Amino acid sequence: MKLACALILIPLLAQAQEARKLDKICTPEDEDALGLTCSEAEPCPVFLELASAEANGSTVFVTGDLHTQNTTMFGLLLMSGDDGVTWTEPNKRLRSSTLEEIQFVDSQHGFVGGVRVEPLPKDPFLLTTDDGGKTWTEAPLFDESAFGSIQQFWFDSATSGELILDKSQGATKRYERYATMTGGSSWELQETDTKPIRLANAKPRENAGWRVRATADAYVVERRAGDAWQSMARFAIRAGECR
Repeated sequence: MKLACALILIPLLAQAQEARKLDKICTPEDEDALGLTCSEAEPCPVFLELASAEANGSTVFVTGDLHTQNTTMFGLLLMSGDDGVTWTEPNKRLRSSTLEEIQFVDSQHGFVGGVRVEPLPKDPFLLTTDDGGKTWTEAPLFDESAFGSIQQFWFDSATSGELILDKSQGATKRYERYATMTGGSSWELQETDTKPIRLANAKPRENAGWRVRATADAYVVERRAGDAWQSMARFAIRAGECR
């Protein structure tokens, strides 16, 4: 009987998992730089949006951003080495940016797609790591400022990869495919098209071992367990306020 009770408690505890919030949402310097007009009387609600999750061995990484109703504040990278119990930020928050797709090609080399939003998507970049995600380096796609965002990328190895750039509506050829043999430090244009381009070698998202799922009030980080998904962490969508 005691065993049966314990088995019943496990799913109940999983359902009751508390949605965590992030520390240090914004400083007065952030408010000034982002043009926010927040005060104690009229605080600015800040929301979290998570985009992607990926594991490197026993370490889990989650990407996303913090934003107000009108302003993208920071690109965000989260890391957990204890199955989602505690989380740290291995890279500084990137102002006026969002972080999206993440991929590790081996135990040391990983990539995160990012873009500035000021307010239109521009100056796409990758975050790269060669030490398993302990530290990250920002690698712009172009030497000069350019509009567009990374729609998809895929690396076959630490050096060889491809990406699709969406130059946004209004461009004569909206979609561009680039290739790199230098781990993302330089890119060569391979193809342009008015219609979306897909990367033939990219792994389908539905086959991923990790995912981020949105509920009414939280983002849930989940790990695939056979044909089911296991919740590892919940993050509140309303992250806090700037005052």
